[in-house]
Amino acid sequence: VQLVESGGGLVQAGGSLRLSCLASGITFSEKAMAWYRQAPGSRRELLATIFTSGDTDYNGSVKGRFTISRDNAKNTVTLQMNSLGPADTAVYYCNAGHTIGVYYYPDYWGQGTQVSVSS
Repeated sequence: VQLVESGGGLVQAGGSLRLSCLASGITFSEKAMAWYRQAPGSRRELLATIFTSGDTDYNGSVKGRFTISRDNAKNTVTLQMNSLGPADTAVYYCNAGHTIGVYYYPDYWGQGTQVSVSS
């Protein structure tokens, strides 16, 4: 299984970035997908989830600013990030997982991509 993220970089506060994750080695359409991030000295946190149905769920800290989407034909999940601030600086990880009820369980991780937001 491989999850390869792209699209990270340096952006000024108020700017936008679009992260992409290309998945291989899994039946993409059968996996729930998610984005996490981890800032230095902090725990990895779940930001956004997109279920096999296409339904989405967001962490309150990014709701209204970030949008997760998937393209099953291209085995790709994206995270559109708007109105970025310095607190969004972190390594962002793509994840393929599964759900039990309303809960998401991570199975496979990407290598991460750095997002840095300058003030």
